[in-house]
Amino acid sequence: MRLVLSLPAVAAALLAGACGNDNESSTNPPSQTTTMGFFVTSATSATGNLGGLAGADARCQSLAAAVGQGAKTWRAYLSVEHDPANGNGPTDARNRIGNGPWFNANGVMLARDLTELHARHGEASIFLDERGQQIPGQWAGSPPPVQHDILTGSTADGRLMPGLTCADWTSDSTSLAAQVGHSDGLGPGGDPSGTFSSWNSSHANQNCANTVPRGGAGRIYCFARN
Repeated sequence: MRLVLSLPAVAAALLAGACGNDNESSTNPPSQTTTMGFFVTSATSATGNLGGLAGADARCQSLAAAVGQGAKTWRAYLSVEHDPANGNGPTDARNRIGNGPWFNANGVMLARDLTELHARHGEASIFLDERGQQIPGQWAGSPPPVQHDILTGSTADGRLMPGLTCADWTSDSTSLAAQVGHSDGLGPGGDPSGTFSSWNSSHANQNCANTVPRGGAGRIYCFARN
């Protein structure tokens, strides 16, 4: 026996199928965004005077905007002893950057959260600038000069190191210094041991008057808070 469907019945069946597909797709969770939320600045500074936190934040925002990421709120990963936004009290770098996750310019995850961020080591292929370029360092094949010393003024867990912030990033004095981390996690000859591996707290630079000696260029880390 041949089954014959009326035109209204066929239309109703087709509509039901279409609605079923719509409902199924609407229940699928959206994929996690991997847009850039972290970078090392391509811009450098000859001294430790970055114009304070405000100047450093503005640098992060400007560089992010230049690569189409200016809609986010960007903050420099820097600790200070006197922060006007904190009643002139100290501020730790880790408290300025949100909660993660953060991805680099190539969509590779740096860390899921603050705990993971401060447990990891520097890595040349992950700690990239806003254009997705590696920072010259001690990694094999790196172009000279070494510039992997990144200004932070912080301990390995992202907290203030008093006396090592170039007077809260306003000084170019030869009598002051800043704590730096190694973006590639490597020391001389590619040594990954000890504090050489720390991306945010490897050693103090020579002084705030010149960021070049010992392997720097006055670069900073930038994170998107949102």
